[in-house]
Amino acid sequence: MTVYNYDMVILGSGPAGEGAAMNAAKHGKKIAVVDDRSLLGGNCTHLGTIPSKALRHSVRKIMQFNTSPLFRQIGKPQWFSIQDVLRSAESVISKQVTSRTSYYARNRIDTFFGTASFSDEHTVQVVSASGIVEQLVANEMVIATGSRPYRPADVDFTHPRIFDSDTILGIDHTPRRIIIYGAGVIGCEYASIFSGLGVLVDLIDNRDQLLSFLDREISDALSYHLRNNNVLIRHNEEYERIEGVDDGVILHLKSGKKLKADGLLWCNGRSGNTDRLALENVGLKANGRGQLQVDEHYRTAIDNIYAAGDVVGWPSLASAAYDQGRSASGNAISAGSCRFVDDVPTGIYTIPEISSIGRNEQELTHAKIPYEVGKAFFKSMARAQIAGEPVGMLKILFHRETMELLGIHCFGYQAAEIVHIGQAIMNQPGSANTLRYFVNTTFNYPTMAEAYRVAAFDGMNRLFTQPEQFSEQHHETTPIEAEASITVTEERHDSTINQ
Repeated sequence: MTVYNYDMVILGSGPAGEGAAMNAAKHGKKIAVVDDRSLLGGNCTHLGTIPSKALRHSVRKIMQFNTSPLFRQIGKPQWFSIQDVLRSAESVISKQVTSRTSYYARNRIDTFFGTASFSDEHTVQVVSASGIVEQLVANEMVIATGSRPYRPADVDFTHPRIFDSDTILGIDHTPRRIIIYGAGVIGCEYASIFSGLGVLVDLIDNRDQLLSFLDREISDALSYHLRNNNVLIRHNEEYERIEGVDDGVILHLKSGKKLKADGLLWCNGRSGNTDRLALENVGLKANGRGQLQVDEHYRTAIDNIYAAGDVVGWPSLASAAYDQGRSASGNAISAGSCRFVDDVPTGIYTIPEISSIGRNEQELTHAKIPYEVGKAFFKSMARAQIAGEPVGMLKILFHRETMELLGIHCFGYQAAEIVHIGQAIMNQPGSANTLRYFVNTTFNYPTMAEAYRVAAFDGMNRLFTQPEQFSEQHHETTPIEAEASITVTEERHDSTINQ
C-alpha cells in the first residue's frame, strides 16, 4: 500500500471540494482531492446543475422557435426528442471537465479516483476501480462528497420506467406522459423541461402551494405558467405505492386516486453521500438523510474534519457550495478567516426562471415590518420587448420609512442574473442600503437591469409621505421614467405576471 502525506485531503471534486482545494492551494498548502468518478466535477457537473440547466436552455430555445412569428416564416414547428436535447448537454459537460482538470493541474493539486473511507481522523484509504489501495495522511480533512436523490425502500428504482433526477439523464425514449413525484425545485424544473417538449406532466405536490418558501405572488405565477403549459398540479397528495407495469407506471395515492403514465420521475428529497466513508472510524455520525452537522466554521464534531456543500444540508446549491468549501478550508488553515455562508440568492431554473433574496411579503407581514412594494412588469420593458420575453416582473420590498431594501423577487427572463444588482445594494452597510440608489443611478437603456429604476419609482409612488432623505436629492423623473412608472402603478393589480 502506497502512503502519501498532505496538508489537507478533500473528499469530493464538486463545487464544495473544488472551492476548498483552490483556496488551500492558493495558501501554499499541499492538497489531494479524491473523487469516486474518473472525471472531475462531481455530481454538479455530471448529473445535477450543469446537465439539467443545459437541458433546460435547449428546451427553452425550442419553445422560442416553435412560438415565434419570426421563426414561423422560415419553417414549421419542430418536434425534438429528449435524446436530441440531451446531446447538447453532453458537450457542455465535456468542456466543464476539461476546464476543471486544468484548474487542478495549474494549482499542483493531486487527484485520486476511487472510493474513499476513513481509517482514522488523519488517514483516508482510497480504493481505485482496479482494486489498487492507496493511503492518504493529512493534518486536515474536508468532506465534500455531495448528495444523491433520496430513494425510499418501497420504490423499485430498478424498473425501466421509474427514474430519479440522476437516472432520468439516461432515458432512452421520450414519454407521452410522465408523473413527477415531488414539487420542490428539481421537480418544478423538470416539469418545465418535459412540458416544454410537449410531454403531458402530472406534478404531485405533498403541500398546498408550490415552493412555499417563495414570495406567494411568485409561487402563484409559477403555478399559472406550469398549468398554462399543460402541467397538471395535484396538491396535498402522498403516494401509497408505486407500481411498475410493462407499459408504464401506476401511482396509487393515499387519497384513493390512481394515475398512470409512461414513466415516473421521483424528485422527493436528497441524501448526503456519507454511507461509504466509514464515519464510525472517526466517531462521526450522519443524520437520517446522510448529512453531517457542522458549526459556523464548517467544522464537524472532530476538530480536524470539516464538511461543506450538499453533505451538510441547507441550502444545497452549487453557488453556496463553492463558498462553503472555500470557507471550510480557509477556517482549517486560519481559524475564523472565512465567513459562514448565509447570504444566498435563490435560483430556480424553471421556464420562466425565478430568483430572489431577502424576505418575502408573508415574512414581513408576520414580523409587522412596515414595508412597501415596487414593481416593474417586463411587458413594459423595452429590452424584454426586443427579446420577445414579456412574461414576468421585478418586485422590490423596502421599508417605507428608512427605504432600506428588505427583499428582491424576480420572475421571468434573466431573473437569476437580475437579482444580483439588488443583492449588492442590500449588502451595503447602514444607510447605503437604500431604494435611493436605483432612483439616482443611471442604468443602460434598454436593459433588463433598468427594471430596478422603474420598480423604485413605482414604490415611491405608493408612498403618501416622502422620507426626508428624498427631499433634498429627489431625482427629476424623465419622460420615459414617468411613463413607465405610471404604467406600472396603474397595473399593480393587473395579473400581467400571469399572462
